[in-house]
Amino acid sequence: MRYEGKLYRALNPIYARQPLSGRGAELYGGRFNPKGMPALYTSLSVLTALREANQVGSLQPTTLVSYEADIERVFDTRDESALQALGIDAAALASPGWRDEMRAKGEARTQAFARHLASEGYHGLLVRSFAPAARAEDINLVLWRWGDKAPCRLTLIDDEGRLS
Repeated sequence: MRYEGKLYRALNPIYARQPLSGRGAELYGGRFNPKGMPALYTSLSVLTALREANQVGSLQPTTLVSYEADIERVFDTRDESALQALGIDAAALASPGWRDEMRAKGEARTQAFARHLASEGYHGLLVRSFAPAARAEDINLVLWRWGDKAPCRLTLIDDEGRLS
């Protein structure tokens, strides 16, 4: 599928000047990217982005950014038959043990799944949020490829140059 529209990301203010880097995910790995693979975790709504960035304890200082996106190749994990065809299901995507699996095996199943999709030419995947208190309609778009041109254009919205 193709995704066109706004995306949101809530950042630790320390990283606010690098809202397009994906470097933290590359260094530490995430649910949908192994270490060494850059990723940008974005959300389709402001509230989902805030839930994602503040999963533990009280709300911490957060910088909220938005993007205009036109991403051509997005895998939609809400399509059960597409997941099944790739040998994975929604329960595996939601597994809270992915970090333990990454430490024990070097790569979690969800990370291997993401690496496979990226190798097949997908720019990212649409997936429900697994943050505490997330609802079924809270959706994230995890990107592995993005830039300022098609086919995976992502433009930071900063008309007033506040982050420069």
